[in-house]
Amino acid sequence: MWISFFKLRLFCCLLAVLMVVVLVINVTQVEYLDHETVSATFIDSSGQFVSSQVTGISRNPYCGYEHQTLSSRERMEEDSLLAALQWQVPDVGPVPFLKSTDPSSSYFVILNSAAFFKVGSQLEVLVHVQDFQRKPKKYGGDYLQARIHSPKLQAGAVGRVVDYQNGFYKVFFTLLWPGKVKVSISLVHPTEGIRVLQHLQEEKPHRVYFKSLFRSGRISETTECNVCLPGSLPLCNFTDLYTGEPWFCFKPKKLPCSSRINHFKGGYLKGLLTAAENAFFQSGVNIKMPINSSGPDWVTVIPRRIKETNNLELSQGSGTFPSGYYYKDQWRPRKFKMRQFNDPDNITECLQRKVVYLFGDSTIRQWFEYLTTFVPDLVEFNLGSPKNVGPFLAVDQKHSILLKYRCHGPPIRFTTVFSNELHYVANELNGIVGGKNTVVAIAVWSHFSTFPLEVYIRRLRNIRRAVVQLLDRSPKTVVVIRTANAQELGPEVSLFNSDWYNFQLDTILRKMFSGVGVYLVDAWEMTLAHYLPHKLHPDEVIVKNQLDMFLSFVCPLET
Repeated sequence: MWISFFKLRLFCCLLAVLMVVVLVINVTQVEYLDHETVSATFIDSSGQFVSSQVTGISRNPYCGYEHQTLSSRERMEEDSLLAALQWQVPDVGPVPFLKSTDPSSSYFVILNSAAFFKVGSQLEVLVHVQDFQRKPKKYGGDYLQARIHSPKLQAGAVGRVVDYQNGFYKVFFTLLWPGKVKVSISLVHPTEGIRVLQHLQEEKPHRVYFKSLFRSGRISETTECNVCLPGSLPLCNFTDLYTGEPWFCFKPKKLPCSSRINHFKGGYLKGLLTAAENAFFQSGVNIKMPINSSGPDWVTVIPRRIKETNNLELSQGSGTFPSGYYYKDQWRPRKFKMRQFNDPDNITECLQRKVVYLFGDSTIRQWFEYLTTFVPDLVEFNLGSPKNVGPFLAVDQKHSILLKYRCHGPPIRFTTVFSNELHYVANELNGIVGGKNTVVAIAVWSHFSTFPLEVYIRRLRNIRRAVVQLLDRSPKTVVVIRTANAQELGPEVSLFNSDWYNFQLDTILRKMFSGVGVYLVDAWEMTLAHYLPHKLHPDEVIVKNQLDMFLSFVCPLET
């Protein structure tokens, strides 16, 4: 009996040891496969999912946007957008600092000077740029910003700049109010600085880097993440299954990809420029510096007769430039009558029984903050979300108003966003039923400034597709797009968030949503035309005008 019991115990021990050996072998094999194999999922032009297993990866760097499969129509649109944004910078080889554009030596002159102008007249200004040796430059490519303004009237409007590629620029203004009107021209970046920014955009898309924390039990690891990742280490593929938006993290050494718990901005790469290149980015020297006039810098504008004014209004086409102007600190769009929502009750009446969705970056989060501060009945509901990240929710139960804010999916430079809150705008739009009581506002631009333009084009293509589908199923849904805006610039900020980068994004956004059936809040002109300093997050008076325009789309004047 004891012999049989001993044999049984021996058999059980041997079986247990065998099971442990098999388990170790399997775990080792799984870990080996996990390290050596990366799953890549993309969507082809027909919208079908295409999945492939990539083994022995070699990337330098790996960029998901290079692996897109576009339809012929999408390819044609992308090529057209990129061609339209070709900045004419001559290939003149290395240029020493003294031969670069000097705003203090450059000047402008009003061409069609007259005793007076009438409201609606065109004003032409010629700009001649020179270098630091006070010698005329023979090529173009500088980035200029121009506006007209009347400080006493708190009035302002932007101008259109034409580069003649020979050191001369012409700026065209439409005179839109009577009085003494002053001209201001600024050099944002010299040609030589633009060449550096182009190189960074094409060769250093990872100069802003992101990270994610992976955790399982007591083990935690942090790795770098991005659309583009240099090197050849194994990756975790977080490409979105519905939009095909690529996102990758370097794989943790000990943890599986599924253990990711958050996303956050890692930082900014340093030492991007040589000493010679740094000279083209100096505050107080060649970043957003004024160019002075060689003569009078102002004109006198007199009112038009009533009949002429009516004809002027009727002649404004769909391509109206500028889109609007400030007068007495109020924005006046040229294509429609904008309402003033100066009382919280006006906003409550407009938004009653409506659900308002705000999607995007921190510049549209400002709208949420303004509304919840200005309208006392709109009470923010504490969701326990991280400050400045969201998602956020505000409710006015008495008037049945629901206001929501959610940030867009990566890339996003917020402090910490939980992984389960990384939602793409297109996917959110696909989950909205829509209707006459549904309002959607979108602002997606600031966090894409460091990437090649193809990354932004793809993101907008996905959002546009979702917007079109939303308007198809619910035509009475109001969809509003907030454009990019100018901001303060210094030597470092210029390398990551330059107005030149954001001007490109703004141009793409306008072209891609033209004719889609959405409304546009022209934040770009609203910041450039105003007398206040440029800021990434504009001051309250500018935000208030943005909200007045937004609400005027939601609740237009009866005509």
